[in-house]
Amino acid sequence: MTYGRGAVLVVAAAALWSLMGLFIRQIGVADTWAVLLWRSLGSLPVLVALVAWRSGGRPLAALRGAGGSGVAGALCLVAAFAGAVYALQATSIANAVFLFSASPFFAAILGRLVLGEAVRRATWVAIAIAGAGMAVMVRDGLAGGALGGNLAALLSAAGFAAFTVTLRRGGRRDTLPTVVLGAALAAVVSAAMLAATGGSALVPPGDILWAVAAGAVLLGFGMALYTAGSRAIPAADLTLLSMVEVLLAPVWVWLLMGETASPATFAGGAIILGAVAFNAVTGARAGLVARAARRLGETG
Repeated sequence: MTYGRGAVLVVAAAALWSLMGLFIRQIGVADTWAVLLWRSLGSLPVLVALVAWRSGGRPLAALRGAGGSGVAGALCLVAAFAGAVYALQATSIANAVFLFSASPFFAAILGRLVLGEAVRRATWVAIAIAGAGMAVMVRDGLAGGALGGNLAALLSAAGFAAFTVTLRRGGRRDTLPTVVLGAALAAVVSAAMLAATGGSALVPPGDILWAVAAGAVLLGFGMALYTAGSRAIPAADLTLLSMVEVLLAPVWVWLLMGETASPATFAGGAIILGAVAFNAVTGARAGLVARAARRLGETG
């Protein structure tokens, strides 16, 4: 696959994922656990089919091969999925997605603490800049009564970061089996939480339809596009291309629902996105320098 085709697929995936907030906004009655249950059930057939295709018709073998790191990563995904759904329901879409984008910085810190991975100086600078942006947004959420949603968005970002670190620890590059396990566990946990809290999965059919569509079309089909395109795209470029999701998500709800966010939200979000872009660009440059140095060493 060429770089250009891969980039188109990744951007298409990001554009699909950017609609998640709009879909969640159409749900009127279902709470977080009911939404997560139906979204997970909707995504599972698509994700399992994708794993079957990637594994040559052996999905069970691929899932068993996920191992302990895959199970740990799936548990992290449950927290990430639940936090994301609650955040999208409890705060503005802009607030939620801007805070989601801080996930690479949580991953860098966790990678340092858990795996002993070195963190570039530029990444520490980017983390400090992003921290300032997050502080602006969380303080605004505290003033506007949306602190819970902001904290849930940060929990989701941390959950996705922990997911990536568990996969690195297990030495696995194929994330799909773990995503399938995460969706299955999310469905089980959601059902258990509904039973424990006296909630019900029997919400209005329209709510179920929107949640299932979010899982099957946005999460499942989006993952298919992303995994196909990501094979031809360097990691730093993936980070930048994926920012399409963050940029488009507030636009959809503004155009179609008139939802806006506070100036502090956009100011903090701009700071975070700037930090993400800075980290990706400096990372790409550092990779080029390292590869050039290796080539010189080999020829010398």
